[in-house]
Amino acid sequence: MAATSAGLLLFRERDGALQVLLVHPGGPFWANKDEHAWSIPKGEVQEGEDPYRAARREFEEETGAPAPAGEPIALEPVKQSSGKRVVAWAVCADFDPSKLESNSFSIEWPPGSGRATSFPEVDRAAWFEIGAASSKIHKGQAPLLAQLKRALE
Repeated sequence: MAATSAGLLLFRERDGALQVLLVHPGGPFWANKDEHAWSIPKGEVQEGEDPYRAARREFEEETGAPAPAGEPIALEPVKQSSGKRVVAWAVCADFDPSKLESNSFSIEWPPGSGRATSFPEVDRAAWFEIGAASSKIHKGQAPLLAQLKRALE
């Protein structure tokens, strides 16, 4: 059975435009990828863990900031091409991308070197207008943007 991830989709309005916060995965695999490489801050739900609590925990782990206290809007779960299920909540809140402090992970890099190298789980965060976000966000998460737009109408 595929894993379930939970995350928060932060949104705000600036100059009359709806914007969403996306994060870019760290590590060598994603280093030169941009289009459809970004994600909402999210991570795996542990067995028995409340998914909303997991989404808040993962936001803090990936951004270094406490999860926002705004009223969450539950979005319908989506399925990525890997089979991973993503459950998400939209929250109206602000976040300063320059304050990003992600946790890190280690992998053998370069492959076959026998050397463990540490990389940030998220290497950057940015606000995107909702239209531009659709070409940045992972294709499997794109329906979350449409759901957010509908929920705010």
